Amino acid sequence: MKRYVLDSNLYIEAVRDAGRAEELKRFVAQCLPSIYLHAAVAQELLAGAVDHRRARLIEESLIRPFERRERIITPRFGTWKRAGRIMARLVQEKRMSAGGFGRSFVNDCLLGASCREDGFALITRNTRDFKLIQHVEPFDVVEPWPV
Repeated sequence: MKRYVLDSNLYIEAVRDAGRAEELKRFVAQCLPSIYLHAAVAQELLAGAVDHRRARLIEESLIRPFERRERIITPRFGTWKRAGRIMARLVQEKRMSAGGFGRSFVNDCLLGASCREDGFALITRNTRDFKLIQHVEPFDVVEPWPV
């Protein structure tokens, strides 16, 4: 059975658009036992919580259910090293400049490295960044919704 990690952009879209929220709900209803939350995604979502109410909603409705089921992916030290090597290779191959890494792209490299190491498929609409990462680190990236 394939296991999935959802990128933060999918959760953000669901908050902003009722149609996207319905798509996400359908996928989750169909594939819940195969869905995991990555620590970097939780961090990005909490960083965007501009008030206490939103932070509490993210904690209660998204993070805690995954914690209770022990389906949180937390990168190991080797994963962080792999993410660093991904960024270095992108610079070496002149696909990016050394100063071109924002926080979001660093998290994307970490997501890619984690998915590769642990055998997850990453579901995202951010195909541009992840296709760039895949040039140096092959891993499974799919657009919504794969089933």
